[in-house]
Amino acid sequence: MRKVRPVDISGLARTTDEIFSLEELRSKLSENRPLRIKYGVDVTAPFLHIGHAVNLWMMRHFQDHGHKVVFLLGDFTTRIGDPTGKGQTRKAISPDEIEQNADQFLAQVGHILDTDPDVFEVRRNSEWFGAMDLGRFLSLASLVTHSHLIKRDMFQVRIENQHEIHVHELLYPLLQGYDSFMLEADLTIVGTDQLFNELMGRFYQERFKQAAQVVLTTRITPGTDGREKQSKSLGNYIAIADTPRDKFGKIMSIPDTLIVPYFQVYTDVPLAEVDGFRREIERGQLHPMEAKKKLARALVARYHGPEAADLEAAWFTRTFSERGTPDDNPVVRVERGARLMDILCACLPDQSKASLRRLVDQGGIRLNQQKLQSILDPVRFEEGDTLRVGKTRWFKLTARCCAGQQEGLQG
Repeated sequence: MRKVRPVDISGLARTTDEIFSLEELRSKLSENRPLRIKYGVDVTAPFLHIGHAVNLWMMRHFQDHGHKVVFLLGDFTTRIGDPTGKGQTRKAISPDEIEQNADQFLAQVGHILDTDPDVFEVRRNSEWFGAMDLGRFLSLASLVTHSHLIKRDMFQVRIENQHEIHVHELLYPLLQGYDSFMLEADLTIVGTDQLFNELMGRFYQERFKQAAQVVLTTRITPGTDGREKQSKSLGNYIAIADTPRDKFGKIMSIPDTLIVPYFQVYTDVPLAEVDGFRREIERGQLHPMEAKKKLARALVARYHGPEAADLEAAWFTRTFSERGTPDDNPVVRVERGARLMDILCACLPDQSKASLRRLVDQGGIRLNQQKLQSILDPVRFEEGDTLRVGKTRWFKLTARCCAGQQEGLQG
């Protein structure tokens, strides 16, 4: 077992919104024992972006000082679906899909978290909910009133919009809260949208005479479009699994107003240095484009190392400053006469169709130098033609008998 070392929690302030409570966290850390840090996910979709990673990097900081992250796969609660932020009831997914998603979640968090058993433990809430009898469940439900649950903001929105709230959705916070008791969680790090559910965890722990977990909520910043928070369906995200080139390119496309917030939340560049960049931008001493390059390098270096960051910075400068076209474009094999939507799905299988449509509507798709404007039209191309998607991604098209396969997608 690793030795527990003192944690400087002042460094967490740059990404922290609120702590319930700071005094309790200091008290737990003073006990000089490994804290159990709850990280729970419902495995509805195996997709994590750098917004999720804010919490993961904070957990990694605690791991580096000897504390343990308990990664809770909500394989039971996934069958219900967390209603947080949802205007309608989630659709149920199959047990097989839950298992596949769980494997992909574990692979993605492994990019950031230390998965050594000394500081990492995997649990599933089917361990206790799958074996719980009805009497025990009713006793848990009897401790919470309907009026308390219905105060949740997303339920109020549904009521206002005359959308149904199903009973199992009302019960979801109880289940998430009970997870904290079963894990004996000391700390949980979540987005502000999960605060209600995790305070329910404190409630159950206190009722059952267990030391209550500290709830630390983190800042949520807009996605790369500068408006809504990062979402796969909106296409305004930077995925943890994105290549270094995609991460670099997506940063270069953000609005200027996001430069400083992204430095603060998504990099480990010292805040004094970030504040210096801010002043230089305001005085006109640092062009926003150059500031974005610094930001992109810092982000790529954090996930892939400084060498990868240097390579992508050089590639970007060569391609854009010198107005070149990359010569290492990934090759995508598509059927001749395939619709533009089918080709884009082959090039970017992780993007939603809605986000691909937006790219076309915004004029972001070009075949060689010609803008493509209809996502349903067949695309006529010659062997080796270049499809440009957005500002920073190119693909070389080659014909195949059946659409949808691709090779060499690295870049």
